[in-house]
Amino acid sequence: MINLYQKTSTEINIELAKRMVLLRKRKKLTQKNLSAKAGVSLGSLKRFEQSGEISLQSFTKLAIALEVEGELEALFSDIPFESIEEVINGQTK
Repeated sequence: MINLYQKTSTEINIELAKRMVLLRKRKKLTQKNLSAKAGVSLGSLKRFEQSGEISLQSFTKLAIALEVEGELEALFSDIPFESIEEVINGQTK
């Protein structure tokens, strides 16, 4: 099926930020506590939670501090083939 609506990078980033806020709150961490635990500036964490903007390095540090780094490690680990040619070429390499 063709996806007629593709999210923007900003929309995806904001969704990720919302999920991380929920996780932070579930673990009963304040922004200040998470910032210190992750080694990410409080300003960067606040900006991320409000706008979804953060460096990949800081995002990874936050994921580690929240003990969800496995989710990041699994990202793109199972990329589906798009054609039979990819399957054939992928198996012979």
